Parts: sequence; C-alpha cells; structure tokens
Amino acid sequence: MIDFSKLNEQIAPPDTEAQKAAKKHWNSIAKPIGSLGLLEDAVIRIAGLTGSHSVNLKKRAVLVMCADNGVVAEGVSQTGQDVTAIVAGNMAKGDSSVCRMAALARADVIPVDIGMIKDAEGVLNRKIAKGTADLALGPAMTDDQACDAIMTGVSLVKSLKHDGYNIIGVGEMGIGNTTTSSAIISVLMDLSVDKATGRGAGLSDQGLKNKISAIQRGLAVNQPNTDDAFDVLCKLGGFDIAGLAGIFIGGAVFRIPIIIDGLITAAAALVAARLCPKCVCAMLASHMSSEPAAKPIFDELKLKPIIHAGMHLGEGTGAVCMLSLLDMALSVYNGMVSFDDIGVEQYKEMP
Repeated sequence: MIDFSKLNEQIAPPDTEAQKAAKKHWNSIAKPIGSLGLLEDAVIRIAGLTGSHSVNLKKRAVLVMCADNGVVAEGVSQTGQDVTAIVAGNMAKGDSSVCRMAALARADVIPVDIGMIKDAEGVLNRKIAKGTADLALGPAMTDDQACDAIMTGVSLVKSLKHDGYNIIGVGEMGIGNTTTSSAIISVLMDLSVDKATGRGAGLSDQGLKNKISAIQRGLAVNQPNTDDAFDVLCKLGGFDIAGLAGIFIGGAVFRIPIIIDGLITAAAALVAARLCPKCVCAMLASHMSSEPAAKPIFDELKLKPIIHAGMHLGEGTGAVCMLSLLDMALSVYNGMVSFDDIGVEQYKEMP
C-alpha cells in the first residue's frame, strides 16, 4: 500500500522567487501588463514548479494511458473493447488525431498499455491486468492493482525526466472510461449521477440511461467511501485513471509540468489532488471539456482552463493545443523587446 502522506511530503512547494522573477520579466516586456492573461499565469506557474524564470519547454511528450473497462458489458458505449487496442496501435504508428496535432506542436506521443485486454504493436507495455472488472457488479480493481497503476504513472514521469523532457501532456484511450470517470466524479464531488454523467463519445438517449444506471448500481453495490479517494478509485475507476493520477503526482515530485486534457484526465487530477494535495502545483489546465462535470473539478483545483472550444475528443488533443499556445506565449516572453529597449517608461501595476 502506498503511503500517500509521505509521498505528499516529498513534494516541494512552488519557488516563489522564481515566480516573482517570471512576473517581473513579463512586466518588463513592451506591452500592457497582464495582457496575455492566463498564458502569462501559466508561464509563471511553470517557473515556480521548475525553480527558474528561464522557462524551457523544447522537449515535450504526450503520455496516453490506454486501458479497458469491464463496465462496457453494461452497454455504456457505442463500440466494443477491441477499439481500445486498435486506436492505441494507430497512435503507435502516428495515425490518430492526437498524433496529427502533436506533430505540429513538436511533441512525442507515447501510448502506454496500462490495462488493455488486447496487445497492440508499438505500444509501451505497462499492463497491470487485461482490463478492470465491471464496477456495476463489484470493485473495478484491487488495492494492489490500483497502487501498481499509480506507481507506474510516477515512474513514467521519472523516466521522461531522465530523458530530458520539459513538459508532459496527458491523454487516455479506453472504451467506457467516461463512465468510470463520471462515477468517480459523482462520489468525490458529491454530484448526482445524472449531473456528473454526459454522453461521452456520442451516446444515444438509451445509451445515456444505461450509463447512468450502471453507475448508480455501482455506487449501490460498492458503497465507496466519499472521504477516501483511493477507495473510490479502486471501486469505480480504471487503470488509465489510476496511472494518470500517478503522472500528476510524479510531475510534482520530479518538477515537470503536466497538462490536463479532458474529463477523464481531469477526474484523474482530482483523484491525485485528494491523495497528494501538494501535487496540484504541477497541473496546467488546457481546455474546458463539454462534459458537464468538468467545471466543478477545475473549480475545486483552482485551475482555469485556457481553451473553451467545446472539445471532447480525448487522447490528449486539448493538451497538445495548450502546447502550441504556450509556444506563442514564450515567443513573447523570451523574444519581445523590453520597455528599456525602446526607451519608454514601463507600465505600472494598478491596485
């Protein structure tokens, strides 16, 4: 069993001096103070995490956690579980939505099999088991499986840090994982199941009813402890969500910013924050998912997504969009002339 309190103690707080230096640099640039809004805040946040106002995001990766979910047996998705391995295999070949977008953002897409039923060539094998159990009938995974999945996420961040990566976006692929994430969110955020549950990848009215019913039955049979995020994760979650939670924790431990993608990764961020509250310092919010439960999560995490585009594709596509926006912000941060350079008096911050 993981001692999350000790893991939380390993996380250093943000470097306030680096944050001040980054803000001072932003304010010295020849433009109105704060005029790039949340983009400026993101750079300052990264400076605080890394301990330097010289922000370098040149080597970037997108970790896509791929896993199957037993709850698919309840008719909660349009497609069967074989699609998970097919899409993961396409990612490994560079032929998926996130891969096309990541090529423009100069990011390496790394699909990870953390619990697929079928294997896929070229996908990094970190399989905990061949899919989780059906949460509508009992716990989705054992305590040991959840711990293994979380620590897999932590170790992936450690490995990427060793390989020189500066920032990581996260994504997921797993048929049925909007059901697992909605179940987790319903319990941890104290939301009714219907308010926490959306249509995922385009469910019909009947499909949505099946999804809500499966979650309600899962809550009834499992009786998750609302005050214990690990218990909730084990009973209602998936290997992908557990692994993603580990990535967020690892980002804080190893001082690498982690970009949240859509609803499933946001649910994982919520779990991570409940397990290790200090790990929020490593999180960046990319976009506000069109799924209904996204906003309450970001409100709790005190994070403001930059993109509002009605996206709900997953795979890490929103995180990749965020990388491109950060590149634009850093082109100003690192390349723009200062007020001193042009001989103009610097703007003052107004109270």
